[in-house]
Amino acid sequence: MIYTVTLNPSLDYHLYLTALSVGNVYRTQHTGITFGGKGINVSVILSRLGIPNTALGFVAGFTGDELCARLTEAGVRQDMIRLENGYTRINVKLHAADETEINAAGATVTSDAMEVLLGKLELLNGGDELVLSGSIPPSLPIAAYGNIMARLKSKGVRCVVDAEGDALLATLPYAPFLIKPNLHELSMLARERLTTDAEIISAARGLQARGAQNVLISLGARGAILLDADGGCHIAPAFVGNPVNTVGAGDSMVAGFLAGLPEGYESALRMGLAAGCATAFAEGLGEKETILALYHNRS
Repeated sequence: MIYTVTLNPSLDYHLYLTALSVGNVYRTQHTGITFGGKGINVSVILSRLGIPNTALGFVAGFTGDELCARLTEAGVRQDMIRLENGYTRINVKLHAADETEINAAGATVTSDAMEVLLGKLELLNGGDELVLSGSIPPSLPIAAYGNIMARLKSKGVRCVVDAEGDALLATLPYAPFLIKPNLHELSMLARERLTTDAEIISAARGLQARGAQNVLISLGARGAILLDADGGCHIAPAFVGNPVNTVGAGDSMVAGFLAGLPEGYESALRMGLAAGCATAFAEGLGEKETILALYHNRS
């Protein structure tokens, strides 16, 4: 079974505009509300692909109620922990010539609530997979994902981590099965601007040397590079299409990778790219039909 953890989920309010600049008044072309949070996005894509999974995380207030209702409607199995105070955050996504995101801080996760989550995770066993993905609330230590992995170290659970900076680095001593930085995040970790494949591969090898087993680097319109645990290097271009949305594309790639992994690394990378591109080509998360069409039409 695959489990996803979203420590700071959200409702995302999408506003589509013809133009955007600070200090002006605009009327939207259209709007939409979706559930958000990187782990939740992974769960949605997995569910659309027919892969059993359970979404875990924290919700609060009436916005948390709405988030859970929308996940149920989408057919996503969930086991959310309710916080006594605050609200599940609402993030604003502004779509104009460029995309602008305004992300809220989220509700306070208490130490007691975190222990409840850890208690649920300690029921996982070997053969289970755990996706730790997204931002860490200000109320939790930046090493929260590393702390979770430390508690599960003896369980044989395969952990996938999609996080930035120190939150990601804190997990490397516990040998995550997969990490998925994008090019910008990898460049920040390397403390230099990475442009060539050779530079990207070298930086990713450095993360493997520090503990990561597999490193998947999403490159946007350029595609992706996978360094696998067996020493292989796989480079694949993105699918051709009209990108209209980047929100959730990286999360979709993680879900696609896990869906394709039973058939091997090449299949995992291809399915990851198909899922990521399907989301990039749509206003929301990619649909199963689009994902599979891209996957099977790969030349």
